Amino acid sequence: MGALQLTLGGISVVLGLVAWGMFAATIARFVRVIRLGQPDSTRNGPFVPRMKTLIKEFAAHTRMNRKRSVGPAHWLVMWGFLLGSLALFEAYGEVFVPSWGWPILDDFPPFQLLMELLGVGTIVGILVLMAIRQRNHPRRADRQSRFQGSNFKWAYFIEAVVLIEGIGIIGVRAAKAALGAHETPTWAAFVSNPIGELLPASPNLVTVFAFVKLMSATVWLIVVARTMTMGIAWHRFSAFFNIYFKREADGGVALGALKPMMSGGKVLDLEEADPDEDTFGVGKIEDFSWKGWLDFSTCTECGRCQEQCPAWNTGKPLSPKLLITQLRDHAYAKAPYLMAGGKRDMAGDEVGLSGDNMYAGIDVLAIAESQKALIGDDGGVIDPDVLWSCTSCGACVEQCPVDIEHVDHIVDMRRYQVMIESSFPSELNGMFKNLENKGNPWGQNAKDRLAWTEDLDFEVPVFDGDMGDAEYLFWVGCAGAFEDRAKKTTRAVAELLHMADVKYKVLGSEESCTGDPARRAGNEFLFQMLAQQNVEVLNSVFEGRERKARKVVVTCAHCFNTLANEYPELGGQFDVVHHTQLLNRLVREKQLVPVAPVAEDVTYHDPCYLGRHNKVYEAPRELVGATGARLREMPRHGDKSMCCGAGGARMWMEEKIGKRINVERVDEALGTAPSKIATGCPFCKVMLNDGLTARQADGGASEKVEIVDVAQMLLESVKRKPEPKPIALGAPSLAEE
Repeated sequence: MGALQLTLGGISVVLGLVAWGMFAATIARFVRVIRLGQPDSTRNGPFVPRMKTLIKEFAAHTRMNRKRSVGPAHWLVMWGFLLGSLALFEAYGEVFVPSWGWPILDDFPPFQLLMELLGVGTIVGILVLMAIRQRNHPRRADRQSRFQGSNFKWAYFIEAVVLIEGIGIIGVRAAKAALGAHETPTWAAFVSNPIGELLPASPNLVTVFAFVKLMSATVWLIVVARTMTMGIAWHRFSAFFNIYFKREADGGVALGALKPMMSGGKVLDLEEADPDEDTFGVGKIEDFSWKGWLDFSTCTECGRCQEQCPAWNTGKPLSPKLLITQLRDHAYAKAPYLMAGGKRDMAGDEVGLSGDNMYAGIDVLAIAESQKALIGDDGGVIDPDVLWSCTSCGACVEQCPVDIEHVDHIVDMRRYQVMIESSFPSELNGMFKNLENKGNPWGQNAKDRLAWTEDLDFEVPVFDGDMGDAEYLFWVGCAGAFEDRAKKTTRAVAELLHMADVKYKVLGSEESCTGDPARRAGNEFLFQMLAQQNVEVLNSVFEGRERKARKVVVTCAHCFNTLANEYPELGGQFDVVHHTQLLNRLVREKQLVPVAPVAEDVTYHDPCYLGRHNKVYEAPRELVGATGARLREMPRHGDKSMCCGAGGARMWMEEKIGKRINVERVDEALGTAPSKIATGCPFCKVMLNDGLTARQADGGASEKVEIVDVAQMLLESVKRKPEPKPIALGAPSLAEE
């Protein structure tokens, strides 16, 4: 052991102790900070399914692999970090004794092969990721880059450290091979052995390589320990917890039903809630649950959410990524004030601290941060335009590789703005009043809910107190009952059910809005009122029937999601199917037989609340195929489909910023050169119709293109067209007449 080994080894140990001490202290602080959030006991179990999800997502990289070019490279880097720690700690011995290695393992060729693969894999993986970042750099793609707004200095720092670590692993192994410290077969050292033949046999070289490897790790530890908001680094640890504690214990993403409004770790009962004690949504950063704080801490700034967001892609100020990072930065800036016991009431007055010098010992920046409004256009953390641009389509949640729950957080903030601050877009006022007074967002009279039946040549059975032998309750929905374009879908479905001899009934004037637009807008009180009323009606309709026999068929994707996923929380247990699912089954069972093929090119738009929120992708496509049409997929389809712009109550809000989302979607659909654009939701149909009309008006689309529901296409295919009347022999032709 020479002077070089003693010097570099001593430096490594001293700085290592400092770095690891700082790192451990920061982790302890992380725990204290995240516990500032509200309690949430729903995340605690069950253990087995949550652990299975965790193992599957990190070991198989199931969510990361949604980007095929990124997934394998990140997988290599991840394992290089996790198992490469063996090489890191081995370096503490190598820097002192160049020939040192792990007892037993060092003479085990398979272990040597593993370390070789880790070193090579880390280098290859990080080079690929570096290339991807540069290929998608904002300087090349402007707003369309998913990295727009990400912290590139942090990214470059992490990439450099990972690259140095990979080179360090191979460098130490090559120097030890040159030294002849261990006899490792070439198949277990296929890179380091050949490189070692080019290097001098020097123990000092091993020490230097080991020192470089240790210093890169030490610098990394010190930097990240001092930067708690560096999600691109900290996700290496927090992602495991974020995945385990995701909302859905079965491994599903936080879509479908919204997270219930909670206070103090319990679901809030609005009838017994106390505004002075309970939290109504999120009005301050500390109102988020601890899982929310963990979400903020885990964001890697990869921008996959931003890349898929319809608001961001049409020039709106909302980026799900930037929303999360803004909340993160605010949370950690305010944390010292909160940990000292600080608290402000709704008027902004201090109620948690007292005394003549109550802010003594608290960072002045934390005090300033505590005075910021969470939502506000004048110095608020989140601008109102950001909050209200969200369509709740769920693309961000679907794409996030670390299971951040963006939509739940956005709606929680909306809840506080609506119910406590009464601060929301003015257009929602009319919608809320119509829902409260008329039971539908259009403000129509309940007695007109059966007006859509007037053009039919058969009688639509209406519930009269007894379901009789009816198998299904046909939930028409507000759009299906009142909106002229949606009525065509309702009539088509009713006619198809009649032709297939499916026994069903409709509620008529007894039906009311499910409450979806109110809930997505944040008006939880109005949603609960409408939902409880509907649950009571539906339970009386199905009284005496077992759970599986309480069948409801719906045409609206939003009604489908609410009835199937949210009403069970309120005591409404029903077997809900979308009309495309039922019609597809009827076609398969030959109860509906297409006889007149629709020989046209058709593209299909996935409704967010049917596809992404409920994973219904195949049934409507199979129906399009059954009609004889040629399906042309848009670039963004399936779980990457783009929203029509109606969700999140945006149907009733005017788009004043950027390009209209429905026009953007229609432009994409027109790119497939279709004669028809099909969908399976009345909201989508209305929005796409408006977008198509705009494009037809400016000459960007043919007048022959039309928006249809798949049920309309099926009806056209099932109804046999009249045979042409034969012309009698000898009869005069029209020309002769």
